[in-house]
Amino acid sequence: MEATDNISALLAALREQKQMGLKGGIYHKTQIDLTYNSNHIEGSKLTHEQTRYIFETNTIGMTQESINVNDIVETVNHFRCIDLIIDHATDELSTDFIKQLHGVLKTGTSDSLKDWFAVGDYKRLPNEVGGEETCAPELVGERMEELLADYLTSERQFTDILDLHVRFERIHPFQDGNGRVGRLMMFKECLCNGIVPFIITDELKLFYYRGLREWGHTNGYLTDTCLTAQDQYKTALDYFRIKY
Repeated sequence: MEATDNISALLAALREQKQMGLKGGIYHKTQIDLTYNSNHIEGSKLTHEQTRYIFETNTIGMTQESINVNDIVETVNHFRCIDLIIDHATDELSTDFIKQLHGVLKTGTSDSLKDWFAVGDYKRLPNEVGGEETCAPELVGERMEELLADYLTSERQFTDILDLHVRFERIHPFQDGNGRVGRLMMFKECLCNGIVPFIITDELKLFYYRGLREWGHTNGYLTDTCLTAQDQYKTALDYFRIKY
């Protein structure tokens, strides 16, 4: 499939296959692989096959083990988030859109029933990530505006997108769901800027965490991990004969 004048062949294919409801193509593969891996990193117990089954049939199928309802809800919601980043891939990234992603991801979850949990809005209570302190709730709005201002005036190259992700995760603006929203943002910004996107797989998780932790000291850890993930996605593009 050829790109239009101002979007990549990949984005053109994703949009066309989404519109068609085509199974077995790059859109179908991206939905399942990105959703499964990003949720699994955050503790979802759904298997890759169960994730595929939910996407293809909107049911969970027969299973012997109990399944956490939140895992199912967040899987369905993540599919919707991917559609959102495909539809708005070329829009300039904004705090409103980031909040919208969080709102879609967490709608209908048990978290959404807690009066202290803000769905689609910044955190109200302090939180940690990996034992490290994050931005205080009252400073999140200001820090996010600074982050977006810095990013939007950058060249928006591969390393700029990684820096955006790391700084977002260190702010940790939401009560929960920061990792998934952050990885969706990276995927969107790669699509927006003609860069081959990537999916952090479970096999790369520990390298990814190390890269996040060491960014600013040894940037190569995260860069190399994401380039490895990008090579894996390029293999899929080669299979589907999508130019990049």
